[in-house]
Amino acid sequence: MPPSLKIVKEGLRRTTEALALELALPQPSDTAPEWSDLEWQLASAAAVAHGVSPLLCKSSQWQNPGWKFFLASQQAHVEHRHRRIAALLERIDTDARAVDLAIVPLKGSALHALRLYEPGDRPMADIDLLVREEDAGRTIKLLQELGYVESFVVWKHHVFKPAKGEPVVGLGEHRDTPINIELHTRIQERLPVTAVDITRRIYPRQPHPGLNPYPSDGALMSHLLLHAAGNICHRSLRLLHLNDIARLSARMSPSDWDSLWDTHSVDAPWWALPPLRLVERYYANTIPKNVLARLASHCHPLLKIVSRRQTLTQVSCSELWHHTLHGVEWLRSFRDIGRYVRNRVRPTDEALKEHTDLVRTQIWLQEKSWVTLSRGQRALALLTRPLPRMDTLYVVRAALEAPPPSG
Repeated sequence: MPPSLKIVKEGLRRTTEALALELALPQPSDTAPEWSDLEWQLASAAAVAHGVSPLLCKSSQWQNPGWKFFLASQQAHVEHRHRRIAALLERIDTDARAVDLAIVPLKGSALHALRLYEPGDRPMADIDLLVREEDAGRTIKLLQELGYVESFVVWKHHVFKPAKGEPVVGLGEHRDTPINIELHTRIQERLPVTAVDITRRIYPRQPHPGLNPYPSDGALMSHLLLHAAGNICHRSLRLLHLNDIARLSARMSPSDWDSLWDTHSVDAPWWALPPLRLVERYYANTIPKNVLARLASHCHPLLKIVSRRQTLTQVSCSELWHHTLHGVEWLRSFRDIGRYVRNRVRPTDEALKEHTDLVRTQIWLQEKSWVTLSRGQRALALLTRPLPRMDTLYVVRAALEAPPPSG
């Protein structure tokens, strides 16, 4: 008999927070938690959802045979997949040079290029690429010549998938999972209705044909923080995001941090405070105190208060229940509040299309009884009873159904 959702919710909270603390420790503990079999299964679900199984394989000293086997298996899959991604990036670099096209590999690709992670340490769900708007057509042609087809479009990027190959259903990373590519012409996030755009900070001032790095560590940090802010706002942050920020922070100088403030913009990076506070909560003394204080002076009062006490579980998929009004603390004006309410009551055509595309393309949206309900039916259900998130249930079910380790 499957466990109740109440038990799953509490187990996810307990294991997620334990994994976050364990990963951040300078010297991990060799004393394993006294968890039940169910809690170890939920720990594997949390590790997968937060993208940290390979990192835990290196750091965790917990002497639980099933746990160690699971982590080692995930690390092997990620390392194999990393080699495939690296080879694909080399091919993109060669082809882009041949057609005088400048491309910026984003986030995970850039972190690996800086050697902040070893091959196999950090999962990458896909490859993110940034090009100028006027180069989008040529880039799409390049991807098509590499065997890619457009899968769907969301407001901030185009998603391409290999013409051949299907997702591998199961728990965690798999070496044979197709490598998707997300093509960006802008770097922006909605928080939750007003877009923050930092493209000017990310694209190189003097790009060259082929793959280009970020202009600076500060530019990369700006992107990681804005991406994390968007995920916090929408309750989809991962522990891996915090680990990325903590590792990059260790190599940043005061001038790198100063680059968070765009001299060409009157708006300060207020959105960077919540992710940095979360990093400081789990990775103590990694963020300069003067940076936190400076950001706090720009952050509006409600978000500043809420972010002071947030935990990883609360702003990630480890929080099992849907939250009808998620992200309200990020709203900065009465105009934003009005747009937020209108979008919740009557979604835009763009939002409806994105929902349809997600149902069509994402294997975790398999609970058709929920995702295919009308907007009104979903709203009524959310108001009358707690409802679990489909992405969380997918990974929990995969963990509960995974066969026991054979080694």
